[in-house]
Amino acid sequence: MANNNSSNKINVPEAKEAMNRMKMEVASELGVPLSDGYNGNLTSAQNGSVGGYMVKKMIESQQKQMAGK
Repeated sequence: MANNNSSNKINVPEAKEAMNRMKMEVASELGVPLSDGYNGNLTSAQNGSVGGYMVKKMIESQQKQMAGK
């Protein structure tokens, strides 16, 4: 059931497409069969691995930017 009070809001709406592309790219890298739309067939571990790896990649990117690389 969808929750309309979700805290998963994009703070920068212009980044929505890029975030979706990144999510699909990460899922592919991890072998998680993520599709557009409903993914209720996936386990919480599968979904969590995608989100966790996305955060890891974003932190690495920010660290490189802060280090001037």
